[in-house]
Amino acid sequence: MLIPSRGPHPLCATVTGACDQPCPEQTVGRNPMRTSQHTVHVPDTPVTLTRVGPAALRAEVADVRRALALASWARAAHAAAVEVVPGARTVLFDGVADLGALEDLVATWPGDDRAAIPGPSVEVPVRYDGPDLADVAARWGTDADGVAARLAATELVSAFCGFAPGFAYLAGLPEALAVPRLDAPRPSVPPGSVAVADRWCGIYPTGSPGGWRLLGRTDLTLWDPAGDPPALLAPGTRVRLVPR
Repeated sequence: MLIPSRGPHPLCATVTGACDQPCPEQTVGRNPMRTSQHTVHVPDTPVTLTRVGPAALRAEVADVRRALALASWARAAHAAAVEVVPGARTVLFDGVADLGALEDLVATWPGDDRAAIPGPSVEVPVRYDGPDLADVAARWGTDADGVAARLAATELVSAFCGFAPGFAYLAGLPEALAVPRLDAPRPSVPPGSVAVADRWCGIYPTGSPGGWRLLGRTDLTLWDPAGDPPALLAPGTRVRLVPR
């Protein structure tokens, strides 16, 4: 059984959380005339639907906000799928008994990224003492306190989990604050490290290699296999980084 927020889905997630490679497709379902991939047009945005094996459907949308909105809307609409797993620009529906019925349901999605149902809110206390803090501050045209203040003023949203169990890709940084990954990843990043890369923010739940720019640390437990859900920052969770 595939559990959203426990790590990357083998069919639709890589270390970046998004699938950039074609997945195996098979035409199955109640309507044998349907192709394995087709596009439906909902208001304001096209949605490309791909049947992935006999019991899964991948929906590709324009951006992460719409992916999160579609996943939230589908859960609220009681989509007949065992798992609904959002990615950077995709939503994977797994454990689908009737692919045709699900395709018909997705075609009724309003398409508005504001349709996402707000998730729980979590405040993350952060000590801003990371090795890349000065570098990011310079890129943002501010100082260390300015970095902390800008992040504290930004409501981030867990778009999806990937890379490692409990690692949430937090969306919400504006394009002006995008920073590149390190040229070479660190062989070891301490657990609880708060980091940024591109327009993403993330918190390393466990020690691991990593190429994001480290700003500080938190003592919160991000991943608890016995928890419900096991990931503190499951997809849809709203996140505030609060300076300590």
